[in-house]
Order: sequence, then C-alpha cells, then structure tokens
Amino acid sequence: MTGQSVRLLAAAVRPRVILKYLGVLLLSIVAIAAVPALAAFFYDDSKSALRFAAMAAMLFIVGRGLARIHAPPHIQLNEALAITALAFLAAALAMIWPLMAEGLSFIDALFEAISAVTTTGLSTLATVEDRSPAFLFARAWLQWYGGLAITVLALAFILTPGAATRRLAGSEVDAAELVMGTRWRARHVLAVYVVLTAGGILLLWIAGTRGFDAVIHTLAAISTGGFAGYDRLDRLGAWPVLTGLMVIMLSGAISFSLQFRSWVKGLHVLRTDPELHALLLAGLITFLALAACFAFSKGSIPDKDGWANAAFLAISAQTTTGFAMTPVAELPDAAQLVLIVSMSIGGDMGSTAGGVKILRLLILLRLVQLLLARVMVPRHAVLDLQIGNRRLDAREIEAAVGVAAAFSLVALLSWLPFLLAGVKPLAALFEVASALATCGLSAGVTAPGLSPLLKLVLCLDMLMGRLEIIALLILVYPRTWFGRRSEPL
Repeated sequence: MTGQSVRLLAAAVRPRVILKYLGVLLLSIVAIAAVPALAAFFYDDSKSALRFAAMAAMLFIVGRGLARIHAPPHIQLNEALAITALAFLAAALAMIWPLMAEGLSFIDALFEAISAVTTTGLSTLATVEDRSPAFLFARAWLQWYGGLAITVLALAFILTPGAATRRLAGSEVDAAELVMGTRWRARHVLAVYVVLTAGGILLLWIAGTRGFDAVIHTLAAISTGGFAGYDRLDRLGAWPVLTGLMVIMLSGAISFSLQFRSWVKGLHVLRTDPELHALLLAGLITFLALAACFAFSKGSIPDKDGWANAAFLAISAQTTTGFAMTPVAELPDAAQLVLIVSMSIGGDMGSTAGGVKILRLLILLRLVQLLLARVMVPRHAVLDLQIGNRRLDAREIEAAVGVAAAFSLVALLSWLPFLLAGVKPLAALFEVASALATCGLSAGVTAPGLSPLLKLVLCLDMLMGRLEIIALLILVYPRTWFGRRSEPL
C-alpha cells in the first residue's frame, strides 16, 4: 500500500469519543487520589489529605461531566491510544499539587508523579527516610494503581486482535470474541493483581517486616515500580525478607492472564508457556553475567553475599522493578551494561513490567532465524514464523520490529542531551534506558541537582516507555487530530 493510499484511508480521531471515554477513565482513576487522602488523614497529615481529597473531587466532577457526552460506542485504535496517553498524563498532572505538600518543587513533584504513575521508580529526592508515612504510602499507591491501569487499559482499549490480545486471552479465538470479552478478562487481571498484592504483604510480614513496610514495598514490587521506603534496601530486613521481595517482583513480571489460567487449569499451563520460559532464562543469564562481572572485577569468585546480590539485581532488572541492594554507580562498567540489556528486554506482555517485552524479543529472534533459514532452502519454500505452536502474522511481526526500533531511536535521541551536558556516557545511557524501560535503577544521574531540562527528558522517556512510545507519538501526530473522520462530528 502506498503512502497516498494510507493517507486516504486514515481517519482522524473524533473529539466526542476522546472526551467521553477520557471522562470514563478519569472516573476510574478517582481512587488514585482518594486512597492517599484517606491514608494522609490517618497519619494526621491534614495538608496532604486535603490536597489529595480536592484532587479526587476534581477528577470525579470533570470525569462525570465528560462521561455524559454522547458518542459512538465503537472506538478506533488511534482514539484508544490517544485516550490512554491522555489518561496517564491526567493522572500524573493531577498528583503534582498534592505531592508539593511535602515541600517538593513543581519540577520535582512532576518527576515524582510521572515516575510513580508509570511505575518507573526513579526519584530526584536526596533521601526518603525523612519523608512522612503519608508521602511514602502515596508514592507506592500511585505505582500500584499505575501498574493496574496498564494491564486493564491494555485489555480494554489498546490491544487489538493480534498477538498480545491472544496472549492475554490465553486462547485462539476470533476477533469478535476478543472485543466482547475484554471486560471479563480485565476482571480476571484485577483479581490476580489484588490476590498477589495481599499475598505479598502477608509474605513480607511473616518474613519479619513491619506492617507499613510490608504494604508499601509490596505495592511497589508487584507493580514492578521500585519506590522504596529506605535509602538502602538492606535496612528493610535480612535475606528472608529480600527473598520474599524477589518472589513478589517476579510475580509482577509474569502475565496476569497466564497466572489466572494456571489457577484455573493447573500448573501445567506454566510449563508449556514459551514466554515464561524465556523470562526465566533471561533472568538466569543476567544473574550469571552479573556474577561473572563481579568475579572479574574482584579477581575472585563472589562470596555468598556477592551471589545473593547478583541474584537480587538480576530479578530486579529483568522484571524492571528497580530495587537495588548496592548503588549501581558502584558496580563495574560491565555489570552496568548487563543491567542495561536486561531491563531493556523486560518482562511478559500482560504484566506490569516495562521494557521491550519478552514476547517481542522472541519474535525478533524468530525473525532472524527465518532470515537465516531462507538462505538454505529453495526460493519457493514457504516458511512461517512460530512461537510455541502458534503462527505469527505479519502485523504482529511489524509491531515487534516497530516497537524495538522506536525504543532504540528514542534511547539514542534522549542520550544526546545528557552527553551534551557532560554526563558520563555509560551513566547517561543507563539512566535513559532505565527511564524508557520504566525500571528505576539509577547510576546516580537522577539527583536533586540534575538540570530541569534533563529531568523533563527523563519524564518524557518514562511516559513513552510506559505507553510503549506509539501511544504518545499518536497523541502529538497532527493527522491524529486533523483530517477525514469516519463520521460527522
């Protein structure tokens, strides 16, 4: 199809559809401000409580007004992507004023809000141990709610019939069934998310953490967000606690739909899933690579703590959670490069993990395998791309290549301002990759003294990483808003 043909077929978004369904989503995110308001009242932080409560009321009023707009029930894909991007922007912007009650500047509150809602975990704060419990809970809650919104919105809006939707559905079904069943599957995702969260809190509490610490660290871990309540995570507890935290992080990076099916159909579902196998293998490779880096840097085999630290870092990076026992800046350069690769790959589709995603990596590897195979077979031979027992169609392959290419291009473009500002190349690349992968591990670049421009670059990276770049590009693409529409306004 030529570029002219694409332009003729393209349909701009319909403002009524955008406004109505944005209003619906605003109503669904009222709790993002209401729950921290209740927590702040509980901890006698009246200033924060009033601000969160006022923002919850504003989200409800605006959302209710917009949701009443009459609009067609059918939503175009570009409309769904634009609505999702606007919902994330609205959620982040709504949290700025409440977070400023803690004494943060506007830019730092914006950074903290975007990092929380996108489940990234990067922070410009010098320390969090002097912050109020209400603030620490609010950050963790925003990550938990942001992680939940990703999976539910993906089921309800973003995912069209194709690889990712079938992945979440867990079966080969036709397009009509996928569209009709999105809310049903969203409820399953919600159920898994809540059960895993409750189980994680109980696990950390049994392992020996305080109740409050168990809550905020589970909220951050199951959402693969990574906001901690301590400057050094070893203050949370001994290795039984940290092992429990690793289990929670891994649970957040595995497809929630897959986990639901394993509850219903049995654990054999997990044994036959290629994406889960690839995720575990990637984590194992990262662990061994980090251990090797530690061994070469010290000239000896790592001790018990070294092996444990490598395992913790490997799971934290692969799941894009961002918890760390050791500051990344203190790691060997080779270890930092390993972490860049690991967190850029990320976790499962249909989970809260960021990165390019394991499924897309498998598609790219299969594509390379196909290109090599074509050299060795007759020209008329028909070769199909498959993952497991399922054939991949052209649209799925295009999407995987497109997202991977966009991720790489945005990383390079974002890297440039840091290099121009004199930041060390590897540290700058690490920070950009962490923001794009919504991981939150930091090489020390993200700090109170970071220039506002570079903070804004990381904010855009975090948004693009959580929205998988395309949704944010759709939002600023002129043809999204101007051009032929599928029906009158």
